[in-house]
Amino acid sequence: MITRKRLAAGVCGLLAAMTLALAPTPAGADEPDAKPSPKVELTLDVSGSMRARDIDGQSRMAAAKQAFNEVLDAVPDEVQLGIRTLGANYRGEDRKVGCKDTRQLYPVGPLNRTEAKTAVATLSPTGWTPIGPALLGAADDLKGGDASRRIVLITDGEDTCAPLDPCQVARDIAAKGIHLTVDTLGLLPDAKTRNQLSCIAEATGGTYTSVQHTKELRDRVHQLVDRAARPVVTPVATEGTRQCTDAPKLKPGLYTDREKFTEHRWYRMDVRPGQELRASVSIAADRAVNNDYGVLLRASTVHGREIVRGAEAGDGRTDVISSGLRYPKAPASSDDDESAAETVCLQVSNSFSAPASVKTDPGLPVELTVDLVDGPDDASDAAFFGLGHGWWLLVSLALTGLIAGLVWGWISRWRVTVWRTN
Repeated sequence: MITRKRLAAGVCGLLAAMTLALAPTPAGADEPDAKPSPKVELTLDVSGSMRARDIDGQSRMAAAKQAFNEVLDAVPDEVQLGIRTLGANYRGEDRKVGCKDTRQLYPVGPLNRTEAKTAVATLSPTGWTPIGPALLGAADDLKGGDASRRIVLITDGEDTCAPLDPCQVARDIAAKGIHLTVDTLGLLPDAKTRNQLSCIAEATGGTYTSVQHTKELRDRVHQLVDRAARPVVTPVATEGTRQCTDAPKLKPGLYTDREKFTEHRWYRMDVRPGQELRASVSIAADRAVNNDYGVLLRASTVHGREIVRGAEAGDGRTDVISSGLRYPKAPASSDDDESAAETVCLQVSNSFSAPASVKTDPGLPVELTVDLVDGPDDASDAAFFGLGHGWWLLVSLALTGLIAGLVWGWISRWRVTVWRTN
């Protein structure tokens, strides 16, 4: 009887286990938090100049359509993609009307490849080239959410709707801190078009590419869309202050800001005993500036005593200038001091200047990276003094020079003594 009861209990337990195993898992119970889908808007110039037949024996418009169709087939599923046009509808000569000719051809969202291709197939080169208004419209199409956002602008000419300067529009978009990148592609561009598209891209941290062939256009657009699906670390927008007391307190990470010409901005970091603060800053010249400029990154106490600084100067040969510093805080001398963090003030300054014709607002783009790592084991670590890992080589060279000097001096004196004796 006991054996039968045990057998029955075992069978019941087995059935219960199978029931639990086969039962459906509640949705989202074991799923990781879903990442927001990246957003991309392809912005295509459909102005009259796109009729020119100089890309692989076909018109620029036909080359763009062919590239778009192949790119749409390869868009990653996680990317929300939209299409905007400029100069696609108004055929008249009224400049005021032509400069408003931009519209969203396909809404940003999950991609229906058939619908998107059908929409692109209807396009015909028509009107003006309102790049500035198109950028504003595309930025509005992509607003909302925390996902990475990218505009891919494809055009064969410069903007024809000044004074709304598209380069200034790009700076204004970047100054909003919404992490929107504009990549530009110029179809057989002239010098003015190259300069304008390069300026737009640089203002937002994007790239500029000159395109001569259909394959180049297809490959580059596909690369940019694919890059949006695999974004790098997204910088956090912050705003430094004029003094340390009310500066934003940062955590390890990547930050962006805007700094006016010759401005000083302050940030704060808490450094615990035994930690080493590492910081670097880059400031980009996203517009014409005078030669001879510099950047200063300085760490100081809350009372104003300088701890360490890093500085770098430029002469106009590069568009970005960077500097960095390291500050190791000594380990605590007692258990009571282990949890005591020191507030370190970080000052970012620049010595940029510009011709009178250049707008200084918004400020120059700043990228600040801060990190906290384990500090050196003890003060004998030469990195503690900023010498890096090559300290032993410096010491060896110094000792070798000292010994060589002593030996040479002894030989010289011996030769003089011998000469006098003889």
